[in-house]
Amino acid sequence: MAKDDKKNEWQDFIWNPRTREFCGRTGSSWGLIFLFYVAFYTFLAGMFSLTMYVMLLTLDDNVPTYQDRLTTPGMMIRPEGEDLEILYTKENTESWDMHVQALNRFLSSYNDSVQVQMNQECVPDRYFLQDTAGMKNKPKRSCQFKRSTLGDCSGLADRYYGYNEGKPCVIIKMNRVIGMLPGKNNQAPSVTCVSKTEDTHKMGELEYFPPNGTFNLMYYPYYGKKAQANYSQPLVAVKFLNITLNTDINVECKLMANNILAGSDRDKFAGRVSFKLRVDSIN
Repeated sequence: MAKDDKKNEWQDFIWNPRTREFCGRTGSSWGLIFLFYVAFYTFLAGMFSLTMYVMLLTLDDNVPTYQDRLTTPGMMIRPEGEDLEILYTKENTESWDMHVQALNRFLSSYNDSVQVQMNQECVPDRYFLQDTAGMKNKPKRSCQFKRSTLGDCSGLADRYYGYNEGKPCVIIKMNRVIGMLPGKNNQAPSVTCVSKTEDTHKMGELEYFPPNGTFNLMYYPYYGKKAQANYSQPLVAVKFLNITLNTDINVECKLMANNILAGSDRDKFAGRVSFKLRVDSIN
């Protein structure tokens, strides 16, 4: 008998035909609750949308409103190799052809004909400052960086970049930082490469392209990917002329500039890049 009463209580709670209540509430009561939550969540959605709209009004399409400016830009090399290791045997074409193809792909946008078509010839050794007070979304012009500037490391005169002769070329680029002016008193930043070990003589002589391994000031400042869609960041190529064969050479290339701090030990790519180079020979 008690079980039947308990069962009836549950049935009446779910649906009471006498009072026409569902789960203890009438239809009008459930309707008022539904309308309250619809209004409440509509208000929250409206507040969120308004907040997002106001925040987006403060953003610039070309330049971040707030940016964690790096005191020292990062650097990277091409070809990257595997884990920044360029290892090959000069007599074995298959061991270095991948590096040649990687350089060809990377430098394709720097072809002289492409640069003449897309970018303009600028006055060297001074910043290419452009007015940003006019039209907010006006595209910014970019300076030409022609592939031929890299001389023996351009892949034009020597389509193997010296890899077949055991005199490989490595291309270094500095990461883009919006608005950065990397140098003062008309002194352009440059790259210098040294051996990380005491066996400096094993690295041999180096040749830089452009001369002295400089990043010309005319390629700065950078105005952002959207504002400067055709921007071609400057490059420095290093050619190893007489590296010791069959030996691991740990190379570190550093950015030298009179207004950029030295890289931090916690970030191995800040203002420098380290890589291993080994050229083997079976002769």
